Amino acid sequence: MRLYRWMGAIALIMPGVALAHGFGALYNLPVPFWLYGWSASATLIVSFVVAGVFLSGRPPRAEAAGRDISHTVWVRGLRRLLPLLRLMSVFLLLLCIATGFFGHRDPLRNFSLTFFWIIFLLLFTYLTALLGNIYAAINPWQTITGSINRPWRGYSRGRLHYPAWLADWPALVLYMGFIWFELFGTGRPQPLATFLTIYTVLNLGGVWLVGSRAWFRHCEFFGVFLRLMALLAPFDFRRDQQSGRARLRLRWPFAGLITERPTHISTVAFALAMLATTAFDGLKATQWWVSLFWGDPTGWLTAWAGAPPVNAIATLRPWFIAWESFWLFAAPFLYLGAYLVTIWLARSLTRSTRPVSQLALDFGYTLLPIAIVYNITHYATLILTHGLKIISLASDPFGWRWDLFGTALHFRAPILPDMGVVWHSQVGLILFGHIVSVWVAHLIALRIFPSRGRALLSQLPMLALMVGFTVAGLWILAQPLTVMLLR
Repeated sequence: MRLYRWMGAIALIMPGVALAHGFGALYNLPVPFWLYGWSASATLIVSFVVAGVFLSGRPPRAEAAGRDISHTVWVRGLRRLLPLLRLMSVFLLLLCIATGFFGHRDPLRNFSLTFFWIIFLLLFTYLTALLGNIYAAINPWQTITGSINRPWRGYSRGRLHYPAWLADWPALVLYMGFIWFELFGTGRPQPLATFLTIYTVLNLGGVWLVGSRAWFRHCEFFGVFLRLMALLAPFDFRRDQQSGRARLRLRWPFAGLITERPTHISTVAFALAMLATTAFDGLKATQWWVSLFWGDPTGWLTAWAGAPPVNAIATLRPWFIAWESFWLFAAPFLYLGAYLVTIWLARSLTRSTRPVSQLALDFGYTLLPIAIVYNITHYATLILTHGLKIISLASDPFGWRWDLFGTALHFRAPILPDMGVVWHSQVGLILFGHIVSVWVAHLIALRIFPSRGRALLSQLPMLALMVGFTVAGLWILAQPLTVMLLR
């Protein structure tokens, strides 16, 4: 009980910055956690065996997969809407900045926080996984830089050649900085508006420096993030390398994970960062994680501060944030290290002559289904609890008691689904994502290794990694939380 008392005291002084799990209430599992863990692991193993027995043949390459639907009537109609959609994306960006600076200070009455954090960062991500890379066509920063290039010829060509070795590392650095801002920021409208302003200036300067093509391919992290999510979608939007024309292809869901392949380890690191940061965000809200620092199991903090941690919060809180920041930035590289060890074990078991660096790229997208289901299980309930408020906020974006569309009083109360339904849905989604990853990895192995036996053998370490991820993900979801406030 003493542990819960000091954790409650800490929760009271913590800023409202956590968009972690969708709910903060404690939930008692209907059956013991170990039973969920064993059942999920057994399901993965059975899926692995089924994949090894029934999957055969080599998956098609990107150019042979899917059907070109670029010239259908409805796609031509969508093309006519693109200028309007691009204009709308720029307007929404500017509205987020304006409402952040000049709107109501209450986060729940300000348009920018709900729209950016929930509608764009969550809902739009899930739409991308379903419909493809819409963002590539309506990116507001690309629209702005393209507009500047019309009167300023040569602006978007860049001044420096983008070095190939940099690849997607700049996007990863910016992404990690953004996640830090997301987890440790004040959760107020003005800091978000400041971030969006700085990021807009950064995009303008980046395009001027290295050119539009390199910047939006390798540095603009929203573009990289959503491009990876779009690999899950049954719609594949791309430009023909010879003619430069945009094409839209219809393919099987998750086919992009098989037909596409990262060209640099930085892209693999980015994909793993998507998974690692979501897992860390869930972990940092649990009582177990908080007790690692504030419970002072070693006694070092008490000796250093001269008092128990709960009595030295003012002194230790900056150290706590530094400690959490360290693990946040370390998490993607811990996941990358575990992934590379898994690839090395697969190479050793099969006695393959293919370098570990190439095998790491071959299987680089196989963990993306796990990344998306982790994201959904941790955050999707926020769409119901807070996202629907965008309907009322659209009528009063600045919180000035407007009612532009007659919806100012609509959906202001959150929708709270049954916690049992939420938990079982989360378990099912996590299991589904891992099963998809198992099957995708096995299909890729069939293309790389000379026999079905070696392909199956190569996936034993990957199966162990995915079982570990499954159990860890379920364990995090099952932990009681400390505090749950909207950013």
